[in-house]
Amino acid sequence: MRHIKSFVGLLRGVVDTEANPKTGRYLGVIEDATDRLNSLIDAMLNFARQSREPLQLTQVDLGQLVGSVQTELAAQVHDQRVSWKIGTLPVVQGDPALLRQVVINLLSNALKYSRPRDESVVEVRSERQGAVWAFHVRDNGVGFDARYADRLFGVFQRLHRQDEFEGTGVGLATVQRIVARHGGEVSATSQAGEGATFTFTLPA
Repeated sequence: MRHIKSFVGLLRGVVDTEANPKTGRYLGVIEDATDRLNSLIDAMLNFARQSREPLQLTQVDLGQLVGSVQTELAAQVHDQRVSWKIGTLPVVQGDPALLRQVVINLLSNALKYSRPRDESVVEVRSERQGAVWAFHVRDNGVGFDARYADRLFGVFQRLHRQDEFEGTGVGLATVQRIVARHGGEVSATSQAGEGATFTFTLPA
C-alpha cells in the first residue's frame, strides 16, 4: 500500500492534473482507497494482538481514564458542539492500555454517530450489579435498528454505509474481545434515529 501511494505521488509530479482533472480524480480515488486499506490493516493487526498479549492487570481509575480520553477526543472535534455528562466511575482491576482502547472506541463512536445533531450529547455512567460493574455509554445520535444489534460486534459488520460514517468495522469487535478477556460482556440497545447505549461489564 505504501508503494502504491508513493507511485501515485510520483504520477502527480509528472501529470498535469489541472489540464486533466479526470486524471486527478482517478489518482485521488487510488489514494483514498490505499488510506482506507492501510487503516483496515492496522485495525486487523491490532485486533489480532488483543488475543495474544497477556493482560497487565492493575488498579484502573475509570473516572480518570474517561476524563483523559474525553480531553483527547474533544481536541479533535473543534467544529462539533458536544455536551458531556460523566457520572462517578469506580476503580476496577484491569489492563489500563486495553481498557483505554475500549473507552476510546465507545466515546469516539458516540461522537461520530451523533455528529449530524446540532449538539452531541454523550453520557457515561456506571452502576453496581451484584458481582459486576456495568458501564453505560449513551449518545443522542442516529442509532440503529435493534434487530441487528448482535451484528455490531462482528468483524467488518457495519450498520451504516461508508459514505455516511467512516470506519473499519473492527472497533466494536475489539471492544468485545477486550471486555471478554476481562471476564465481562458487551451489549447495545438502540432505536433508529434515537441514539444508542453501549453497555459493558467488568468484575467488581
